[in-house]
Amino acid sequence: MHEGVRGIETVFLLLLLFVVLFGELARRLKVAYPIILVIAGLLLSLVPGLPRVNLDPEIIFLVVLPPLLFHAAWQTSWRDFRYNSVTILLMAFGLVGFTVAGVALASERLFSQLYWRTGFVLGAIVAPTDAIAATSIAKRVGLPRRIIEILEGESLVNDATGLLALEFGIAMVISGETPSLGSGALRLIYLIVGGIGIGIVVGWVVHWLELHIEDGPIEITLGLVSAYGAYIVAEEAGASGVLAVVACGLYLSRKSAEFFSPGVRLQAYALWDTIDFVLNGLVFVLIGLQLPIVLAGLHDYSRTTLTAYAAGICALVIALRLLWIYPSAYLAYFIRTRILRKRDSMLPGKQVFVTGWTGMRGVIALAAALSVPESLSDGQPFPARNLIIFLTFSVILVTLVLQGLTLPPLVRALGLGGLRGPDCEEEEARRKMLEASLTYLEEIRGREQPEFAGIYEDLIQHHKDRLAALVSPPDNDTRALQYARHREVSLNLLRIERKTLVELRDEGRVSDTVLRRLERELDLGEIRLSVM
Repeated sequence: MHEGVRGIETVFLLLLLFVVLFGELARRLKVAYPIILVIAGLLLSLVPGLPRVNLDPEIIFLVVLPPLLFHAAWQTSWRDFRYNSVTILLMAFGLVGFTVAGVALASERLFSQLYWRTGFVLGAIVAPTDAIAATSIAKRVGLPRRIIEILEGESLVNDATGLLALEFGIAMVISGETPSLGSGALRLIYLIVGGIGIGIVVGWVVHWLELHIEDGPIEITLGLVSAYGAYIVAEEAGASGVLAVVACGLYLSRKSAEFFSPGVRLQAYALWDTIDFVLNGLVFVLIGLQLPIVLAGLHDYSRTTLTAYAAGICALVIALRLLWIYPSAYLAYFIRTRILRKRDSMLPGKQVFVTGWTGMRGVIALAAALSVPESLSDGQPFPARNLIIFLTFSVILVTLVLQGLTLPPLVRALGLGGLRGPDCEEEEARRKMLEASLTYLEEIRGREQPEFAGIYEDLIQHHKDRLAALVSPPDNDTRALQYARHREVSLNLLRIERKTLVELRDEGRVSDTVLRRLERELDLGEIRLSVM
């Protein structure tokens, strides 16, 4: 028992070390870290004597998936999600169904060991895209914001659709019967409505609790509990745990401004970013490490056959997405402008193509493949289970590595890189905030005692300088130049104070507790000045 635990500890420590090393390598190479981590895991799997690490689908679905989905939903803008909802739904439901149907129909022709029911299972597994892989790569190459919003929304919702299709596919293979369209529609409605409803209820309860708690660690832990709680409750109720977590994350994200203090908010963002990186890093390395396990059950296939099969399924999945994306874009535009009567612009053809090319698969696909039962109800092996896992693994590798590495040059060739431009909304918000502050200062200055007049003059001048820096070109406005110089000097002062504080600690004149308390104040001040 002790040796088994020690072995698990060693493997876990090594995996974390790999995540740190290859994550830093990805940063230096300026490549999205999921690509580097998968390649690294793949190369590590070829090292002789390295212990095999099985990717348990139950751990993925119960331990890893909820916090990753919750964090992704928390960072998603509800306004942007709602604005792009037609496009997102057409991809999260329509594209998943189109992919499942296409793979099911083509399986009998491409793979001699599959028939349409097992092809349906394979299609359901490879249809959903990965939330982290697609968006992290898209952000790295500077894609237009609307494309990133669509990719984020699609990957948040389509997991539920794919897992429902997988449920139907496995049932068809085991029972040999095809569910009716009516039963399938009712099941889908229950999954969606039940999952979203449970997620909102859990979010409301957590919101109420957060309003009555004023302790940072407890508040942050409660957020983590809400992610797991929404998922578990929904799964126990037979609804979609994925949609429950997404709904809960979106709801609490909207309400967080009401219950998070500034200090807790900074702590929460730092913790969730760390959790997100560690969990994603571990699973992407584990994907690469699965190669020996995936190949272990394929002794009956030659390398040539496996290569042809892998190329066939990858080409099919990529082609199906590109075939769907263009009519889907036109249909979404038609629905928004003609039916919903909303002003909208059609996505340019280049951006539509890039959206279609950015269809990376990830850990959910592999976990879904590994969750396929090993045997049928009569004890017979599940048909072509090892081949389904291998084909899924191939799709993940090709869409992550090939499409991920070719996306930056493709974006540059199409002239789409860096099209986001200045954030006009942020500038407008900063201007309105400063104008409101100036209005308040002008109003209260007249009611204050004369001895406090200097304070208000200083604050008013400071805010006017900040406003001038926003509304006037720095080269043509003395006040803007003065404010820029003010920021530079203030940053230098903070660095001098930090250096003095460390020297006092090193001399033993202040404790580390005092250093950390004052260092936090300096850090917050430097961050505030850096983002202005």
